[in-house]
Amino acid sequence: MRVLHDYIPTQPVDILDVGSGPGRYAIALARHGHRVTLVDLSKKSLDYAKEQAQKAKVELAGCVRGNAVSLSGFENATFSVVLLLGPLYHLQSETERRQAVRESRRVLKSGGIILASFITRYAPFRWAAKNDPSWMPSNRQLLETGVFTPSMVPQGADRGFTNAYFASLSEVKPLMEQEDFETLDLIGCEGIVSLIEEKVNALTGREFDEWVELNYQLGRDP
Repeated sequence: MRVLHDYIPTQPVDILDVGSGPGRYAIALARHGHRVTLVDLSKKSLDYAKEQAQKAKVELAGCVRGNAVSLSGFENATFSVVLLLGPLYHLQSETERRQAVRESRRVLKSGGIILASFITRYAPFRWAAKNDPSWMPSNRQLLETGVFTPSMVPQGADRGFTNAYFASLSEVKPLMEQEDFETLDLIGCEGIVSLIEEKVNALTGREFDEWVELNYQLGRDP
């Protein structure tokens, strides 16, 4: 949210949240008066988002079941902001990732903003170091391919993460810029507290805000 507030206009605008999931960002942005339309493959997630929006007493502009690689239900140049905060780390082929970026570009107004997220290729190895070091030797190929499936996790272990693509840092800007985007920023959102954030998340008020600012500052260090 710290990042979103820096780049989304303060006045209400039309936002398309592609791969919206349960609507966490959409609901928060709707609270600020933005007109947010959700798109997700999962009807269950969209239904949950509607329920949470009602509980929060905010209005969503729409909830559409759809696919990030084909936003055919939306006309060109419709939205001031597109959130792509999930699809690019679940679409496993480069062709589909490029198509998702291209579709987001198509529905954006001239001068619009896209906020896209990726998961670093090092993430599963950091997870393994903390939770299951024995996982690493038989899965080193992930460093080369970036492609993850739940079958890579042993039977009986937590398989909570679905099919994924973990990106190398060097491919992020080229992917976006090949589809005619200009890079405004590249930020490590989880930053230095990733996997060690429990005590930070227990803070409130000024102490928590100071950690957010530090994490944000260091997350912008190349």
